Amino acid sequence: MEVRARAPGKIILSGEHAVVHGSTAVAASIDLYTQVTLRIPSGADSNDGLLKINLKDMGLEFSWPIERIKEALPELGNPLSSQPQSCSQESLRSIAALVEEQNIPEAKIGLAAGISAFLWLYTSIHGYKPATAFVTSNLPLGSGLGSSAAFCVSLSAALIALTNAVSLDLGHQGWLSFADDDIELVNKWAFEGEKIIHGKPSGIDNTVSTFGNMIMFKSGKLTLIKSNMPLRMLITNTKVGRNTKALVAGVNERTLKHPDSMNAVFTAVDSISKELSTIIQSPAPDDLSVTEKEAKLEELMEMNQGLLQCMGVSHASIETVLRTTLKYKLSSKLTGAGGGGCRITGDLQRTGMLKQHAPVVILWLMVYGLTERGQVERAKALDQRVILNQMNSVLSGNVVDKVIAELESCGFQCLIAGIGGKGVEVCFDSSS
Repeated sequence: MEVRARAPGKIILSGEHAVVHGSTAVAASIDLYTQVTLRIPSGADSNDGLLKINLKDMGLEFSWPIERIKEALPELGNPLSSQPQSCSQESLRSIAALVEEQNIPEAKIGLAAGISAFLWLYTSIHGYKPATAFVTSNLPLGSGLGSSAAFCVSLSAALIALTNAVSLDLGHQGWLSFADDDIELVNKWAFEGEKIIHGKPSGIDNTVSTFGNMIMFKSGKLTLIKSNMPLRMLITNTKVGRNTKALVAGVNERTLKHPDSMNAVFTAVDSISKELSTIIQSPAPDDLSVTEKEAKLEELMEMNQGLLQCMGVSHASIETVLRTTLKYKLSSKLTGAGGGGCRITGDLQRTGMLKQHAPVVILWLMVYGLTERGQVERAKALDQRVILNQMNSVLSGNVVDKVIAELESCGFQCLIAGIGGKGVEVCFDSSS
């Protein structure tokens, strides 16, 4: 039996750091995916009695004899795929021993947590069956794009798809979505994997990766929202590692020193997130309405960036991106924890920036976003045809190509992605 599952990464559009202090955050899926192909042999084809995980992008494979897994995790002999369960400390220690036996290269030791999540999820759902999981991804690791959540979601989906816990059309051609009840089960299992990797995750990353589109998050409550605006962004990965715990601690320390000022910052971020959510969900009857909405989003992103600087979470690499985009009269905003990581360059086209006459107005480089402020302001006074022509000229591929070239010359990685698309999907058709 074989199934493939893919799950998207995510970006934070607004509210990073402030969400810890009670503000609203808005996150969205991106069409960069992690894909897991799961093969469970049947009959005489027993895969030599091994459980394997192959990380194809890295050229690494790890394997364990099923008998060794039985010995280490005897409590998992009767898997209950329909009842997600947390990994106990005792089981976590046993899994750590299994992972340690693999002698993971020191340069790749960060993979250990993900491999631990794989062992727990697989044995919890399928027990002691030989199998091979192949993992590929176009999400950079450890950059704030939700790579670990996309892994846990795609893995959970593949595992669940080959059980009786969900109802799927095995004869369906192409990618297939889960039913509402089934997708919630996938999300719960993925969250258990995230707990193994991160300890106490918020649940934002796996929820966005599972359901897709966008979510609002405040004080532990997640609300799914649907965008009425097709968005496409340039994501800039600075390749600079960041210590999220230290950055969060720094914001906390600043809040203790300046409580009134920082609370005002958090309140402003909350308002920005709520307004951004309202704009994204509101209908746009024509291209001019979309243009006006994009202009508002650009301003909100720019304001949020200023507030993040007030929190003290910038970094030299972020400032480099800001200076680069400013050179092209484009505004920028960091996304995620800051201190390195990724950025975004917003609406590259309404449906693709490659289409002639696409009314592209915003490039948020959210150190993930870019926007052309002067043109947006002038556009308000012009008719739609002039808007389209000017936006086409200003936001031509040539400009974006120059931005990308300059960012890459700094050693950064640039990725273009659609925002707010589908969540996890599975496929039983090997030709898709």
